[in-house]
Amino acid sequence: MSEKILVTGATGFVGSALVERLLSCQEKQVVALVRQKEVSFPTEVLVSVVSEKGEFAELSFDDVKSIVHCAARVHIMNDRSVNPLADFREVNVKFTLDLARRAAEAGVKRFVFLSSIKVNGEETSPGFPFQADDIPAPVDPYGCSKMEAEQGLRRISEELGIEVVIIRPVLVYGPGVKANFRSMMNWLDKGFPLPFGAIQNKRSLVSLDNLVDLIITCLDHPGAANQIFMVSDGEDVSTTDLLIKMGNALGKPARLIPIPSMFINVGAVLSGRRDLARRLNGSLQVDIQKTRKLLDWSPIESLDEGLVKVAKDFRSGSN
Repeated sequence: MSEKILVTGATGFVGSALVERLLSCQEKQVVALVRQKEVSFPTEVLVSVVSEKGEFAELSFDDVKSIVHCAARVHIMNDRSVNPLADFREVNVKFTLDLARRAAEAGVKRFVFLSSIKVNGEETSPGFPFQADDIPAPVDPYGCSKMEAEQGLRRISEELGIEVVIIRPVLVYGPGVKANFRSMMNWLDKGFPLPFGAIQNKRSLVSLDNLVDLIITCLDHPGAANQIFMVSDGEDVSTTDLLIKMGNALGKPARLIPIPSMFINVGAVLSGRRDLARRLNGSLQVDIQKTRKLLDWSPIESLDEGLVKVAKDFRSGSN
């Protein structure tokens, strides 16, 4: 009998790609936990529905060996919530821990939790990447909620014996990517001159295929049990270099003006966009040596290869 893998957030950016990849594994059967009954999946996927309040009393864990928990209230720029931390905790902490406890009590062996690099913090000094076992230092409510979920999962693991695997992705890109990444592709495609030609930061990114490949590795690998892993493409780039690579993938050479980062920072502060300036000028690197060593894992595609896929999807106009 095929083992069942329960995937939450199965309609999301990462979850949908994970479901598609799992369907190619003949020895695995996918159970998708979703909020809307009308969501369409291939006939091979079993579908369970969670209520808007996060209730899943009717969910059966029969024959479920592992859970990949992708569902989350994601980080929102300019969040207008009256109490963002409470809202993040309701989904990212309470729902996560309720699900994990129910799963552990039902005999599920492993719980793979898609966390966030924001548990470590917002920025690194160039050449000093975040490590998987660093002391957490989240800054915003989203990062705090992910940290609290991680801590709760470890307590449940100690109490009930379920194996917990925590993955902290950096910025994920791939076909269907939205937000700032897609905006940059739009700027490049239209040939806009951009004032980002002299940025000397270093940032780690991870392609969607690399992240999904690591998740699947963590489902079965004995060395993954009760560990925290960083994940990236294994190649850190400056914003300037990233834009050049994106332009090459699009076939539209980037038109970059070498404006010093200091002036970009000043302009961002004056326009109330300090967070955007940090993303453009700041460094955020992760060290994936632990991931490579414990799991004998390496990224299956390079940054350039991942960008070609994004560019092809962008050109297809599918989003």
